[in-house]
Parts: sequence; structure tokens; C-alpha cells
Amino acid sequence: MLYKNRQKFSSLSIKIGMIFSKIPLSPNQWTLLSLIPAVLGMVSVYYNHVGAGIVLFAVTAFVDIIDGSVARVIGRVTSLGAYLDTVVDRYIEAIMILSILFLNLPSFYVPAYAWILALLFGSMMSTYAKSASAEKDIVKEKGGHGVKGGILEHTDRLVLLFVVFLLSVAVDRIYVIYLVAIMTVLSNISALQRIYSAYSIARNR
Repeated sequence: MLYKNRQKFSSLSIKIGMIFSKIPLSPNQWTLLSLIPAVLGMVSVYYNHVGAGIVLFAVTAFVDIIDGSVARVIGRVTSLGAYLDTVVDRYIEAIMILSILFLNLPSFYVPAYAWILALLFGSMMSTYAKSASAEKDIVKEKGGHGVKGGILEHTDRLVLLFVVFLLSVAVDRIYVIYLVAIMTVLSNISALQRIYSAYSIARNR
């Protein structure tokens, strides 16, 4: 079933790439373009137009699919493109997390902003723990096991961030801060898992 789902996604990705490759934008330009609806989404949430923010964040996610699809279709998959995509992905995630500050969530043991900032810290540290392992040559480009995993990875966090905004317009916001608190704990656990993974690989080399 998983293999079939991947095949379907790959086929859809190719179709998207073929359609949008006709627009005179490079894959890297598509990547940078995804920042625009993300910022507009944040502005929308700030002005309490959460529904519009959700739509704009969804557009951001779709544009993020376009860049890789176009790159594969036109044969311009590069290390620079992969690096730029990773950096922009983290900017987008940070923008979405910081947008939660404007939802005026209630306190839950500590003020809501403390949970949100701790979530931002955990998500960034989870990413850094992986990138730093490659920078310090803990994991070889070939033959290494890789610092991966974690109980809450990047894609999982993005999905849950969408859920946070959807819940904020559908239910009492006390339940939203519960979800944010859970994400915060799991994100920081993920960072620690990756740090431990890098430590284990380095120790056993």
C-alpha cells in the first residue's frame, strides 16, 4: 500500500512538474516564491483573518511541491536547489509557528508564548542536530547510517501546524494550546533523539 501511494505521489508530482515547467521560472525561483504566501498568511492571522491565513499556508505548501516537481521534470535537480529548499522550508515553518502568537491562546501552566517559542526552538534544533552532524563529518556522504528519525519530523510538524490553525476557528482555543504544548514536547524530544543518534554514530566510528 505504501509503495502504491508513493507511485501515485510520484506520478502526480511529474504531472505538476510538466504543467508548471511551462511557466518561465526556475526551480529556485519557485522555492523563493513560496515565501510570499507564507508571509501573507502570517499577516492574515495577525489581522484575525485565520481562514485566509490557512488558505495562504496551503498555497505555500503547494508551491513547495512545485519547485521539486519542476526541477525533476526539466532535469535541474542540484545541490544548491536542495540546500535552498531546506533553508526556505525552515523559514516557512518558523513563520507558521510565530503566526500562532497572533491567535491569542490562553495560558496552560505558562503563558502561550512560552510554549510557542519553545516549539520554535525544538523544531529548529531538530533540524540543526541533523545538519550539524553532516557539517562535523559525523555522518559520511556515502555509507553512513544518517541522523534521521525523531518522534515528530518536519512533515509531521507542518501537518500539525495546519491542524492548529484549523482548530483555532472550530473549537475552544484551550484545546489549541493543548496541541501546541504536545507539539512542543515532542519537537524537543525529536531534537534530543537526533542528538543522541549523532552521538551514537560518532562514538561507534
